[in-house]
Amino acid sequence: MRMRRKRNLEARLEACGNRIIYMDRDEKNFQVKDTSSLLDYKQLFGNDSPVILEIGCGKGQFAIEYAKAHPEVNILAVEKSSNVIVDAAENAIEQQIPNLIFLRGNAEYLDCYIPANSIGLIFLNFSCPFPKNTYASHRLTHKGFLEIYKKLLTKNGKIHQKTDNMHFFEFSIEQFTQNGFALKNVSLDLHNSDFEGNIMTEYEQRFSSQGLPIYRLEAFQK
Repeated sequence: MRMRRKRNLEARLEACGNRIIYMDRDEKNFQVKDTSSLLDYKQLFGNDSPVILEIGCGKGQFAIEYAKAHPEVNILAVEKSSNVIVDAAENAIEQQIPNLIFLRGNAEYLDCYIPANSIGLIFLNFSCPFPKNTYASHRLTHKGFLEIYKKLLTKNGKIHQKTDNMHFFEFSIEQFTQNGFALKNVSLDLHNSDFEGNIMTEYEQRFSSQGLPIYRLEAFQK
């Protein structure tokens, strides 16, 4: 079900100022890549700390908690819905978190804004599984997106994925292994494993409270 547009949305977005960067493109052909808008991290964050990326941040619970727990890194959190990202940005501003900036737009254009080989870690937390096979190319672990991530990741960069959807997890494993990634720390039931340091998302709290297993993996380029 589509979320109802928030009241005063434009005014609220404007009030967030430079906390939100808009990845708006005049053309809608994802094959056309213009890198004239690449981000300057030093200008954006005011420091030279390592940068990590969360794609599909929702209302920002994970990004905010991670940023607070890891002040030594900068975080770019991506969400394509203005209706959703405004809550995340407002919460980050209210909690005075300096090392977190939001990008609003489609993940297909990330390599138009993020410099090559500059991201040490990508989080894919509870991405939409797009269960119909005809929409497989929209899944954030589809080979088309993996090629984008390869451009963005540093030499030793990693991808961490969590999902509640077993079929999407199996699809992701297949895509990673077929497209130049190796896997480690694969868990079929994260909350009943010995993994430490997990930060839960809004969806994760809901799914785990229903007794559903959480699937997790780490991927890195061979």
